[in-house]
Amino acid sequence: MKEINLFREMLQQHLQWNAARLAFVSTFLIALMRVKTVNLVEIATGFSGEAKVESHYKRLQRFFRDFEVDYESIALMVVKVMKIPEPWVISIDRTDWKFGKTVFNVLTLGVVHHGVAFPLVWMMLDKKGNSNTRERCELWNRFLEIFGDRKIDFLTADREFVGEEWFDYLLCDPCTPFRIRIRKNTLLEDGQKELRADVCFQDLQVGQSKVLSKPRQVWGHWLYIAAMRLEDGDLLIVATADRPNTAIADYAKRWGIETLFGCFKTRGFCLESTHLQDSERLSKLIALLTLALCWCFSSGLWQSLLNPLKPKKHGRLPKSLFRLGFDFLRHIIFDLHLNSEAFFNSIKFLSCT
Repeated sequence: MKEINLFREMLQQHLQWNAARLAFVSTFLIALMRVKTVNLVEIATGFSGEAKVESHYKRLQRFFRDFEVDYESIALMVVKVMKIPEPWVISIDRTDWKFGKTVFNVLTLGVVHHGVAFPLVWMMLDKKGNSNTRERCELWNRFLEIFGDRKIDFLTADREFVGEEWFDYLLCDPCTPFRIRIRKNTLLEDGQKELRADVCFQDLQVGQSKVLSKPRQVWGHWLYIAAMRLEDGDLLIVATADRPNTAIADYAKRWGIETLFGCFKTRGFCLESTHLQDSERLSKLIALLTLALCWCFSSGLWQSLLNPLKPKKHGRLPKSLFRLGFDFLRHIIFDLHLNSEAFFNSIKFLSCT
């Protein structure tokens, strides 16, 4: 079908894969929009053509079993087609879920753009719970191997990503600026005494923020500490080596990776419905979902320019750009023969011209 050929030609500008593989990826992405789930049995029903559903399912199985994905090309393509400007804000976090007795645990690094962290590198953890310093450093090194020449504004991460070794790694030459949340019971030393972080900010009222006047020693390093009292009464406490006055606002950009996980899971592609248990096959699936994310998001940007959304009374838009694009693509793909022009416009974001 001509739509598959058009999609394949666009992908070929970025991915040096053979035509059959690119045609498969194009077909997969279109089917994913149709069925709204990564479950391969369901995706097989979304494939077009005269072949039986069972044949499509076997084709899916062969791809995830045999094809070696060039993850670096995927990462370079994401940055190029989404036109992500420098300096970059990097967010790192995990997402996990269970299928039966199998635990899925994915450590992900993404670059934040328009409120979403677009994934560039990720790692399947073969365990439950938090990542360790070795795994974080390995992920960051993989990122640097591809994008070591890019300007980084700062790295942002939640309370899991602390520790003396991890801070040693980030602060060694070349230093990686960071805005990392610390736990309220973390001990802060001023050279004379130690106090829990929440004690240092116990005077803050809801909505108030403050930066300690001098650096404090935490996890073996002298860092600036900023905090804000949240609506639920909890404290958001952020450690940074530079620009402490913007640390709280900077840290808020971490939410982009939570938005990413929402797009991948319940608010988008239902990643939790996958039956893939092999870590490499799951990694290939995430690579394809990354392409789908870019397609939806770019379509949402396009649609928002054609028909700007009006904010609701609380100031937020009625739909995210991802949801706007996702709904638009699902609508046109159900009747591709009637929406060929709209489909072609939706994949123009892949063009190098």
